[in-house]
Amino acid sequence: QVQLVESGGGLVQAGGSLRLSCTASGRIFSRHLTGWFRQAPGKEREFVAAINLSGGRTYYADSVKGRFTISRDNAKNTVYLQMNSLKPEDAAVYFCATRTGDRDLSSAGRYDYWGQGTQVTVSS
Repeated sequence: QVQLVESGGGLVQAGGSLRLSCTASGRIFSRHLTGWFRQAPGKEREFVAAINLSGGRTYYADSVKGRFTISRDNAKNTVYLQMNSLKPEDAAVYFCATRTGDRDLSSAGRYDYWGQGTQVTVSS
């Protein structure tokens, strides 16, 4: 069983930055692709970014491309999401999730393990 714990959320003004962390228990974490999703009230969970096992490949939703950066440190079992130039529409609960394989990266149903989420609030 893999357990994921997100941290780093909080309140930030529009234009500001936050860095989210996702730390996993168990060495199996390094064998998974990891993604970040977000869910705002009344909306479906949406894909934000993903990173492959080595960290050499990254994938982003169009809405965050150029502003967010995903990275990983397998030695620390941690994946990061650096969020810059935050907008009010980025406000949501952010979840990290892991999976095997790399098809349908943006599909939440393809991910096997999920964290509990961390709240990001962006004031205008």
